Amino acid sequence: MDLGLTGKSVLITGGSKGIGFACARTFAAEGCRVHLAARDRARLEQARAQLGGGTAVHAVDLRDAKALERLAAACAHVDILVNNAGDIPGGTIDSVDDAKWRHAWELKVFAYINLSRALFANMKARGSGVIVNVIGMAAESTPFEYICGASANAGLAAFTKALGKGAREHGVRVLGVHPPSTRTDRIMQVMKAAAKAKLGDENRYPELIAAGSFTGMIEPEQVGDTVAFLASPRAGQLSGVVLNLG
Repeated sequence: MDLGLTGKSVLITGGSKGIGFACARTFAAEGCRVHLAARDRARLEQARAQLGGGTAVHAVDLRDAKALERLAAACAHVDILVNNAGDIPGGTIDSVDDAKWRHAWELKVFAYINLSRALFANMKARGSGVIVNVIGMAAESTPFEYICGASANAGLAAFTKALGKGAREHGVRVLGVHPPSTRTDRIMQVMKAAAKAKLGDENRYPELIAAGSFTGMIEPEQVGDTVAFLASPRAGQLSGVVLNLG
């Protein structure tokens, strides 16, 4: 299916692996000019080698406000922003202390908001653009064992809906997706944290799977294809919407 994205430019955070890289592959296949942002330069170069030489990479820690500003300036022209970077730890309110909580939200919450703020201003001035936030089903399922992520995701869902409502009048669309458990490297960390919280031993995560936790796991490509569709003219009537994928 031709999504009508040929020639568009897209910035994907957390784009060197997992869901971010799956998004990059779909956008590249649709003829987009792809920018990938992540902390690990080596992984970014591996991703660029797989996607092709036209891919631009930006090694950046989005928790660093100055680094985020530099990324926003370098990518001020992009037509599409995909906010995807995040590494919120699993755990209950007893096991996620203040330092871990704030560290997690600096990336998954404030980097989403600050990068959106910067690029939305450019899109608004041009009268066109799309922002897609990859959030997570924990916003809806609100698991106690992932309380830091659940509350972050719920806040980002509200942010997406509010910005999306106001952006339409400026020719900009803002949307979100809530992936459920997705087959990436990070899901193992989440499963182990849940096992430690529920069973006292992170290595007992297979028991949680057997008991029905983490069912309905999807592939990163399913998320990537959905993100590209939402960013395309085929979903041009949508803004301020967060789509549940699980």
